[in-house]
Amino acid sequence: MTAEAKSAGPAASPLTERQEARRRRILHASAQLASRGGFDAVQMREVAEAAGVALGTLYRYFPSKIHLLVATMQDQLQHLHTTLRKRPPAGDNAADRVAETLMRAFRALQREPHLADAMVRALTFADRSVSPEVDTVSRQTTAIILDAMGLENPTPQQLSAVRVIEHTWHSALITWLSGRASIAQVKIDIEMVCRLIDLTTPPRKTRS
Repeated sequence: MTAEAKSAGPAASPLTERQEARRRRILHASAQLASRGGFDAVQMREVAEAAGVALGTLYRYFPSKIHLLVATMQDQLQHLHTTLRKRPPAGDNAADRVAETLMRAFRALQREPHLADAMVRALTFADRSVSPEVDTVSRQTTAIILDAMGLENPTPQQLSAVRVIEHTWHSALITWLSGRASIAQVKIDIEMVCRLIDLTTPPRKTRS
C-alpha cells in the first residue's frame, strides 16, 4: 500500500443520489486517467480535479489510491455483467459458455491495457484494509461465471471449480499484461481450466 493510504472508517450508510453521482464521477475520472497512463497516472489530486471534487471529499469516498482502483475494477465488472446479461454466451455446454464469457471479458480488458494493468496492480498491492473491496471483486467474478454456467444453487464442488477458474483467469491476465503469454495461450489455458466444470457436474439420475 502506498503512503497515501489511510485507515477506512466504519461501514458507510447508503449513498444519496447526489453522493452516488459524485462517486460515479470519481470512478469515471479514475478509469480515464488509468486508460491514458496506467497505475502511475492515477494520482489522487488529479482524480479529484478531473471529477470536480475536493481532495478531502475524494479521500472520504476512497481512503487510498488502491481502494479507488479496486473500486474501479468493481465498476468495470458490473458494466461487463450487465452487458453479458443482455448478450449471454451461446456455448452448447457450461464449460464452453464460461470460457466464452471469460474471453469476452479478456478482450474488453485488451482494448484498455493501461486500465487493465492499473486495476490488476491494485488488486496485487491490496492489503487487509482493502479486503471488503477485493472480496466484492471476487463475488462479482463468481456471479459472472455462475450466470454463464446457468447455476443458482451450485454445489461445494462447483464453487471450488469456480474459484480455480477465477485464479487461473487472474493469473492469465497477469502473465499477458507482463508480456509472458499471448492471447492464444490465454485462450488455451482458460478453455482447459473450464473443463473442471464437467468434472463437478452431478450425473443425471436415470430412471430404473
